[in-house]
Amino acid sequence: MLKSVLIANRGEIARRIIRTARRLGVRTVAVYSEADADAPHVHEADEAVLIGPAPARESYLVAEKILAAAKATGAEAIHPGYGFLSENAGFAQAVTDAGLIWVGPPPAAINAMGLKDAAKALMIAAGVPTTPGYLGDDQSEARLAKEAGAIGFPVLIKAVAGGGGKGMRKVEAQADFLEALASCRREAAASFGDDRVLLEKYVTRPRHIEVQVFGDSHGNVVHLFERDCSLQRRHQKVIEEAPAPGMDAATRAAVTEAAVKAAKAVNYVGAGTVEFIADASEGLKADRIWFMEMNTRLQVEHPVTEAITGQDLVEWQLRVASGEPLPLKQSDLAINGWAMEARLYAENPATGFLPSTGPLEHFRLPEDEIRVDSAVEEGGEVSPFYDPMIAKLIVHADTREAAAAELADACRSVEVWPVKTNAAFLARCADHLDFVAGDVDTGFIEARLEGLVAREPGDAVLLSAISERLETFMAAEYERDVWESAPSRLFGFRMNAPKAGMRLPMRLDGQSRLVDVAVSGEGKDWGWDITLDGREPEADGILPSSFGDGPIHVFGDGDVHEFDFEPAGHHGELDGDSDGAVLSPMPGKIVSVAVKAGDTVAKGQTLLVLEAMKMEHALAAPFDGVVAELSAEAGAQVSEGVTLAKLEPAA
Repeated sequence: MLKSVLIANRGEIARRIIRTARRLGVRTVAVYSEADADAPHVHEADEAVLIGPAPARESYLVAEKILAAAKATGAEAIHPGYGFLSENAGFAQAVTDAGLIWVGPPPAAINAMGLKDAAKALMIAAGVPTTPGYLGDDQSEARLAKEAGAIGFPVLIKAVAGGGGKGMRKVEAQADFLEALASCRREAAASFGDDRVLLEKYVTRPRHIEVQVFGDSHGNVVHLFERDCSLQRRHQKVIEEAPAPGMDAATRAAVTEAAVKAAKAVNYVGAGTVEFIADASEGLKADRIWFMEMNTRLQVEHPVTEAITGQDLVEWQLRVASGEPLPLKQSDLAINGWAMEARLYAENPATGFLPSTGPLEHFRLPEDEIRVDSAVEEGGEVSPFYDPMIAKLIVHADTREAAAAELADACRSVEVWPVKTNAAFLARCADHLDFVAGDVDTGFIEARLEGLVAREPGDAVLLSAISERLETFMAAEYERDVWESAPSRLFGFRMNAPKAGMRLPMRLDGQSRLVDVAVSGEGKDWGWDITLDGREPEADGILPSSFGDGPIHVFGDGDVHEFDFEPAGHHGELDGDSDGAVLSPMPGKIVSVAVKAGDTVAKGQTLLVLEAMKMEHALAAPFDGVVAELSAEAGAQVSEGVTLAKLEPAA
C-alpha cells in the first residue's frame, strides 16, 4: 500500500478521499486556492499547500503547481478526484513522468475515451452498440447543420471533450440549431479548452444507465452493477440510484457485459464508468441500450454503488494504484438492497436554478442513519468560482420505495440560510408518485417542473411563523397600558369578550397575505386559533425551526421562508413582477449581448448570456418592451446585483 497521497481536488471529494486514506494509514496532502484557505478539506488533511488564486485556471487546473506541491511535501501519489484534471491524459502522464503514482487509469485509456467521437469509433470496432450520429472532422456550421437535418430532429449537440452536461444542448428544430451550436462551442471552450462537437440522435424517452467498472494492472476487470442517473436537469444529474428500476436479469447481463468489454478494449486500470442511453419507451430491453461515453475517473454518484455492494471504491483505487490485484472477483459481488443519492446544490429553483453564493450562517444537514458527503460547514462560504454542489445525501434501504421515502425525509430536513438550495425541489422529486413507481426518464423533471419548484409553504411552516410572531406581540402588548396603546396596535381588542377576532396582514416571501386569528384568554394566558385563507390549517403539531430578528426565517420541507407581519396600511402593496431592470443574479462574466439600446424585445427573449460557476445563464426580458438602457458588454466581469439593462414598456 502506498504511504502518502496528494489530493488534486477540493470540496466533498477531497474530504471523501481523506476519510478512506486515514482509515488505511495513508498520509494525505491537500491543495487549495486562496478562496479555499479555510475550507474543511484543508483542515482535515495531514498537510496542505496553497497553489494559487481563486479561479481554477490559476490554481486547481495548473498541473505544474500541483506537481510542485507533491514534490515539496514528499507525496508518493496523486489522486485527482473528479472534475478539474481528473481526465487530463497530459497531466496523468506528467505525474508518472515525475516518478509519482497516478491514482487513475493509464494516460492511453484516458486518451482513448476522452474524446467522444474517437471513443464511439473505438466502441463500434469492439462490438459495443452505439447511438446513431455524426462524428466527423468537418466542424463547419454548414456541415454540422446538414448532418443534424439528416439525423432528424430532435438532435443532441455534445462537446467532444465534454462531461457533466457542459457543452451539451438538445435542439428541437433546424431553425434553432446554429444558435445552440454557438452556445455549446462557447461553453465547451470555456470548460475544456476544446470547442469541437459531435451530434447524436435524441432518444425521445431516454434513460441514463451507467455501469461501474474496475480494472487492475494484472488484467482483471469487473463490474459493480449499474446505476440509474435519469433524473437530470439540463443534462446534470440530480438524483442517482442503484440498481436501476425495471432492470431484469437479461438486460443487466447485456449492459454489464458491454461495459466490461469497453473497459478491456482500452486496457483499463482503476475506477471507471461506462455510460449508456436506453430507449425506455417500452421498458428496459437489452437491444435498446447504447454506449454514450466512458468517464475515466471516479463518479460523483459512486456512493450508491458502495452502498449496495458494501465496498469502498476509494480503497479499491488506492490498492490498485499500489499494484495490488482487485480485492474481489466478479462472483464475489452481489446487490444488497437499494440506494439513492441526491445532489444538494447552492442554487435557487425559484429563479431558474441560478447559483446562490455567500456565507453559510445557518447550515444543518441530516445526521441520523444516512450518509452525508459535504463540501462545506456552517460558518463557511459558497464561492462563485466552483461547482455549486455543496453536499450529497445518500440513503440505503431494503426496497426502492423505502429508499425514496428516506431520501425525501432527508431532503426535507435540510436547513441552509441565507444561501439558497434545491433541497425542497429534491424532496418533491423523491416524493413524486411517478418517481416512487419507477416511471423515470431524463425528461422527468422538465415535464413536471412547475410542481417541483413550487414554493408554497405547508401549514406547519405558517403556523410556526405566525405563532412565534404572536408570542412576541402578545407579550409586548401585555406589558403596555391598553388605554395608551395606539388604535393600530389594539388588534382585535374587545371589552369583556371571551374571544376576539383580528385580521393580520403579513408578508410571506415578499407577498402579502391575510391571517385571521381568534384570540382568547386574559392576562398572560393568551391563546389563539388561526384560520388561513378561510380554512383550518392542517399540521401534525411538529413545527419547523425558525430564527431571526425582524423578519424571521422559517425552515420547513427543505425550504426557508421569510415571514413578518406588515405595518398598518401596507397590506396589498404587492411587489410588481419587474420594474424593467435586468440585474446580474450572481458574479460572473458576460459572454454575449444579443440586443442594443433601442431594440424592441418580447417577454422571455434572451438579452445577454452570463457565465458563472462553469455554466452559461441566459438573462431574458421580463416583459414586452424597449431596451432603454444597456450597460452590459461582452467579456466584462460583473458583480451580483449590478443593473445590466433596463426595459421600458412598449408605447
